[in-house]
Amino acid sequence: MHQNAYQPARSVRDQVSAAEWQKRVDLAACYRLLDLYGMTEMSANHVSTQVPDEAHTFLINPHGMLYDQMHASCFIKLDLDGNELFNPTEYRANRAGFVIHSAIHRARPAVDCVIHTHTIAGMAVSAMECGLLPLAQTSMRFAQIAYHDYEGVVLNLDEQERLLNNLGDHEGMILRNHGLLTAAASIPEAFNSMFRLERACQVQVAAMAANTKLRIPSDDIVMGSWKQYQPGVRRRFGLLEWPALLKKLDRLDPSFRD
Repeated sequence: MHQNAYQPARSVRDQVSAAEWQKRVDLAACYRLLDLYGMTEMSANHVSTQVPDEAHTFLINPHGMLYDQMHASCFIKLDLDGNELFNPTEYRANRAGFVIHSAIHRARPAVDCVIHTHTIAGMAVSAMECGLLPLAQTSMRFAQIAYHDYEGVVLNLDEQERLLNNLGDHEGMILRNHGLLTAAASIPEAFNSMFRLERACQVQVAAMAANTKLRIPSDDIVMGSWKQYQPGVRRRFGLLEWPALLKKLDRLDPSFRD
């Protein structure tokens, strides 16, 4: 195991590169935004991001802090084998977080950020045999979403291969009887995907609760809409909105930057 190199007498910002510090600020913002939009379950769940210019390392939350308490200095740096390289907190990383996130970062280096949530709507849809239905435009963005069957709390490394096989190259996955996951090339894109996936689940729960016949567009329309959301077709979704979201957080509570 690597020794934790954190030096308490120095600020975290002084102990990391400028690129890593910016990544930490964006990661803290992502946690705060997930909290702001109601996508948290106390200290459970996790968001990770790769460390710039440091191969095979990623940042993840200290397990025990709430999402609205996350700030740039608090994140734990792990390598893909679970060694703790830098930890400025009294907490440890969540085991399930390590198992899920390390697997995806190892298998898909182009994925910079992975988000996993347990929301009411997400868990509800994850328990539906029908899966996510293309009920609205937002839902059609995920017409080709992946699914992974529940195997218990994700603590065993042997589940990683099955999880990766199910995820493939998708940007989103529904973990059956569990929750939601998104994986993208940047923090803003992963957050945008999760926001939209959560909204799609909320729409489905609301529509099915209305107890009326649902209208679903034709397969051609659904797949045509899905293609319009694919990389390179229009724009990289999430990047345009990110500066405005940071400004929103700055107005509410800028301590995520600390």
